[in-house]
Amino acid sequence: MTTVQAPVRSLPVAAVVAMRPRQWLKNSLVFAAPLAAGSVFEPSVLWPTLGAFAAFCLISSATYLINDVRDIESDRGHPTKCHRPIASGALAPAIAIGLAVALVVAASTLALWIRPELAAVIALYFVLTLGYSLGLKHEPVIELALLSLGFLLRAIAGGIASDLPISQWFLIVAGFGALFMSAGKRYCELLRVQEGALEAQGVARRSLEGYTLSYLRFVWGLAAAVTITAYCLWAFEVGAAPSTLPWAQWSVLFFVLGILRYGVGIDRGRAEAPEDAVLRDPVLLLIGLGWVVLFGLGALGV
Repeated sequence: MTTVQAPVRSLPVAAVVAMRPRQWLKNSLVFAAPLAAGSVFEPSVLWPTLGAFAAFCLISSATYLINDVRDIESDRGHPTKCHRPIASGALAPAIAIGLAVALVVAASTLALWIRPELAAVIALYFVLTLGYSLGLKHEPVIELALLSLGFLLRAIAGGIASDLPISQWFLIVAGFGALFMSAGKRYCELLRVQEGALEAQGVARRSLEGYTLSYLRFVWGLAAAVTITAYCLWAFEVGAAPSTLPWAQWSVLFFVLGILRYGVGIDRGRAEAPEDAVLRDPVLLLIGLGWVVLFGLGALGV
């Protein structure tokens, strides 16, 4: 098997890469609650929400650093993870831990400055993610729940940061939508293992041993159904506000199309990295843009 040489990186570049800025796309969920309330562009809402986004970027990067330090040996035996800065030796574990501590302090300070309740959400996210990194990620179902909770806490943080009420339907959409993507991610990983795409021993994550393809298909199918049902109820709740046309109700079409399109990626084994599955699919991005426009018009009462 041909070995691909790890890219040579300077220390600052290695530190930034290890923080996984591409994963920050997930933190955009903090804007969901303010958008639904139709007040995302109000300064008193926008600035705390941007602060919450920044705090989650900092705290999530800290957990990535801790996770990579803990998994340094297994990552070195992985065909692609071996190129991560810590596994490749570009970033020393001691420096990575020091950087992680600094990020935790910065995230906590920023969140506390915005609202004490937001700091509590950040702390809970860190504890859950730390538990995931330290061993719970190897437990089937539990690790799916923790992944989903991570997304749910991001969505909750947006409402808490700007002191906005959060709809119960919104929470269900966020929670089960996260479960849909998490189960789809594991489905793609298990599909690769069973197709023999991962040849090296010990490459596949241990939690996959507790799953079957049919079980994961059941989970992401069920999660998609609950997500769509809850979104319909949420959209009609948002659409109850006076507006010229039923924009929010019409957004259901784009939301369902988005779920179905993403499901195609899962079924083909292309959703192992959710952020890549979204960014590399121009049709899905176009559907997402249509949904944002329609739902935003409904939330703003245009």
